Amino acid sequence: MSAQPKIAVIGAGIGGLALAGFLERQGADVTIYEQARAFLRVGAGIQMGPNAVHVLRALGLESMLRRRAFYPQAWTHRTWDTGGHLADLVFGETAEKQWGAPYFLMHRGDLHAGLFETVSPSRIAYEKKLDGLDRIGDGVRLRFADGTSAEADAVIGADGVHSRVREILLGAEKPKFTGRVAHRTVYPARLLQGEPILTCTKWWGPDRHIVIYPVTPKADELYFVTSVPDPSWNVESWSAEGDMAEVRTAMTGFHDEVQRVLAASPSCHKWALFERDPLPRWTDGPIALLGDACHPMTPYMAQGAANALEDAAVLARCLANSSQEGVASALQRYEATRLDRTARVQLTSRQNTWGKAGGDTSWVYGYNAITTPLLAERVRAAI
Repeated sequence: MSAQPKIAVIGAGIGGLALAGFLERQGADVTIYEQARAFLRVGAGIQMGPNAVHVLRALGLESMLRRRAFYPQAWTHRTWDTGGHLADLVFGETAEKQWGAPYFLMHRGDLHAGLFETVSPSRIAYEKKLDGLDRIGDGVRLRFADGTSAEADAVIGADGVHSRVREILLGAEKPKFTGRVAHRTVYPARLLQGEPILTCTKWWGPDRHIVIYPVTPKADELYFVTSVPDPSWNVESWSAEGDMAEVRTAMTGFHDEVQRVLAASPSCHKWALFERDPLPRWTDGPIALLGDACHPMTPYMAQGAANALEDAAVLARCLANSSQEGVASALQRYEATRLDRTARVQLTSRQNTWGKAGGDTSWVYGYNAITTPLLAERVRAAI
């Protein structure tokens, strides 16, 4: 292995771009292999808690966040029909003072675009669908569907919920369908009738909910996402078209503010919600997983992307000294540092109770991946 390891990152999503941004700053030879032809601005909102903003700040993106994101004072939780107040997760300046970083609501595409700016364009290879991985000495050969190949000292699978790297590492996965689906969209707030929406609110029904919030500083774009029972539809795709008539029917009886938001929405996407158990390991020699590839989460805590960003920061820190300790050891330290936390978030999110009754949130939002201690390699049983 060379003094500066050659790192191959599979996937140009939020976690993969953040990792490459950190590694390039450290002087590593990093290349992202992305199967898509180009970046697309997917219509979805995203919440960036203080734990995520610590990472984005380290990448130089805080000023972009303050220009492009909505700065909420709270995440309010209300009853579905009367609008009765349940609890608030308080953000704004209070959160900044408490956790050292703000809470933002934004368009996922704006975050993605910002992360692209942290990586040199020459380091991203498009239309590279991973086909296989072969061990060659201490490194790895990557084989792509177009017949080309590449070699690296380490391969990081940041290739999402349907990760090819995870499948190669641990075998095919069989997620459990929850019997629920989510609908989501972003649309211009000018389509609304009446007062603008200036809050982040989760409306809790007996067996379903909807979260609504602005994604720009001027609140001129609005986002919503639902979770409703639908055991007959199990398509796990963010791009499948939904039916707004179906959404409005599913939300019958919800508060007038919800009805106003749904009435103005011209379209939406729909995807099925699956549960996945925490993995026992993420690494095998010079190969490791990151983000949704190893700990995909239900969306109920808004922590999936945040934890991918945490992964990226911790993994980059571990790899910073890999020329001395070896890549495999660095990857195992990353796994040891991150596995318990992500498992806790993953299982807590599955319960879908976050924020409904307030409670301690410091263990989530108070985490700082830039300064958290890096653990030694953990002892694990053979699998």
